[in-house]
Amino acid sequence: MGTLRDLQLALREKVEELRQRDSLIDELEMELDEKDALIQTLQNELDKYRSVMKPEIIIPNKSLTTTLGSRPKRLAISAEPDRINSLHAISLKRTEKKQSSKELIKRAILDNDFMRKLDMSQIREIVDCMYPVEYAENSLIIKEGDIGSLVYVMEEGKVEVSKEGQKLCAMGPGKVFGELAILYNCTRTASVRALTTCRLWAIDRPCFQSIMMRTGLLRHSEHMAFLRSVPTFMTLPEENLSKIADVLEETHYEDGEYIIRQGARGDTFYIIAKGMVKVTKKVNGTQQEQLIRVLQKGDFFGEKALQGDDLRTANILAADPTGVDCLVLDRECYSQLIGNIGNVKRVYEDDVAVSSLDPEFSKLKLSDLKVLTTLGVGGFGRVELVQIKEDNDRTFALKEMRKQHIVETRQQEHILNEKKIMAEARSNFIVRLFKTFKDKKHLYMLLEVCLGGELWTILRDKGSFDDTTTRFYTGCVIEAFDYLHNKGVVYRDLKPENLLLDNQGYVKLVDFGFAKKIGHGRKTWTFCGTPEYVAPEIILNKGHDLSSDCWSLGILMFELLTGSPPFNGSDPMKTYNMILKGIDAVDFPRKITRSAQNLIKKLCRDNPTERLGYGRGGIREIQKHKWFEGFNWDGLLRGTMKAPITPTVSSPYDTSNFDTYPDIEEEEPPDDTSGWDKDF
Repeated sequence: MGTLRDLQLALREKVEELRQRDSLIDELEMELDEKDALIQTLQNELDKYRSVMKPEIIIPNKSLTTTLGSRPKRLAISAEPDRINSLHAISLKRTEKKQSSKELIKRAILDNDFMRKLDMSQIREIVDCMYPVEYAENSLIIKEGDIGSLVYVMEEGKVEVSKEGQKLCAMGPGKVFGELAILYNCTRTASVRALTTCRLWAIDRPCFQSIMMRTGLLRHSEHMAFLRSVPTFMTLPEENLSKIADVLEETHYEDGEYIIRQGARGDTFYIIAKGMVKVTKKVNGTQQEQLIRVLQKGDFFGEKALQGDDLRTANILAADPTGVDCLVLDRECYSQLIGNIGNVKRVYEDDVAVSSLDPEFSKLKLSDLKVLTTLGVGGFGRVELVQIKEDNDRTFALKEMRKQHIVETRQQEHILNEKKIMAEARSNFIVRLFKTFKDKKHLYMLLEVCLGGELWTILRDKGSFDDTTTRFYTGCVIEAFDYLHNKGVVYRDLKPENLLLDNQGYVKLVDFGFAKKIGHGRKTWTFCGTPEYVAPEIILNKGHDLSSDCWSLGILMFELLTGSPPFNGSDPMKTYNMILKGIDAVDFPRKITRSAQNLIKKLCRDNPTERLGYGRGGIREIQKHKWFEGFNWDGLLRGTMKAPITPTVSSPYDTSNFDTYPDIEEEEPPDDTSGWDKDF
């Protein structure tokens, strides 16, 4: 007995020792967190001091990129706007090739970081559509700086890859190169020269995009057709039906395999996409099974599981020599997307009537404006601070865009979308468009001016923000997205460069060049955005929707908290490959709190249907996350909440919060009187 008592006492002492150790570890962790916060504060102060002491660097406005301090401004990129009908009209030309060539192309694709992420059905189409090309020894296959639209797979020969005259590597058979060109219209980043006679296979961007779009649309339309035949889904709105079609997973079962067993519990619903199944029931409690009926393509089973009745009442067996393919939906997905369909979205004041440009400026002419100084430069032109002559109390921002550049980059549709969406927008978190002008050389947008400067500039100077500051700016963006998504508009170019501060320090969304009204439950296919912020489904050309904005919100949070985005390669293709590896491959710095990390990861799920903000609650799901606990959403909406950083703006002419740009006389662009801009 004494031995047992001694053992109990020893155990109690050990437990108490472990408790004290855990308590000590907790204290040490709290101490470390406090020290980390102090180090970060000191680092921010040091960065701020350095930015003040550092001489200003001004880059001439040649390529319209800006490098100030140590942070370069990022330009967005875009392919031509998608035209579903024209891409459908492209006839896919399949080229006969040996089986060995097919296998080589397939292996090369599966060995490529980007192309291996495509679906097997898409890879098969690409293999079939690749055509042969040959290059003689010492000939240039790809020239650095040229515009490219072809991707190649090497079958015979050897090539040398060089950049700025420096040899990078040599490649032989079974390698893919030039793949960035099938994503969008871009300049080649390196040269590829044939070291020997080379035989290659090639495919161009229109053909590739047509394959990607067709396979995606075909799969989606098949899923929609199946769902419309199921009584459970017949009465659902198109938006909900489309979301369910996106989350259906395809599962294969071998002949004779049990899909469902009688008496088992389950939460899954099935639609037969291919093959035949048998429905059987046990006879009078024995193990003998009686055939009840046979189900075929288009039939469904297990629908009661979606409503919570999870006890299976029959067996379902695959009964097809080639196997059975089913589209599968589980209860959790169903509840997330459907749940309480009666959820009412927030109604905005301008939902009732169609909005238009402000009537106050209807008679204003371009000649009535006086240019004061330059606020910024961008891909299409400059943004100037202007005033209306004889009105000394107000200033505006005038965005000036060169028509020639718009036409050369085939962005006419994007520019017209920008005007229409901004003309109708009435949100305190979106920069207001008052009036548009045009002449033979330029298009102009008269905009609300935000003299607090760009969030990009503040982030550059401070290095990073703390949780409270990041939460405020993210909250402003969420309110802007809630407004846009309610109207079925996807923004597609979120980044600190496109966020402006007003006099009170509130953030407003600007630059709607890639915004598009797609409606609810619909997709669009244009590759566009800023590389570090592009969602994986855009890279893979799968079609994207409003959920791509949720992805970019997670990227913005990470960048504001750390000073740089989570995916940042030395060139766009490296960045895209990092994005395709996913957010779970990212090493989160200690300064990002657990709840912030949790929210970022929920926003940046690879599968768009799994992202926070995609479900039935929309953007409101993000507002309810733990990271926003206690956040004053009502105060933010009313403008009564104090901003973490209040910019100093002494007058309507104070541009001290903006970087200085040189007054360079630019070469006059040619006239464009083709009339494409008649609705601008």
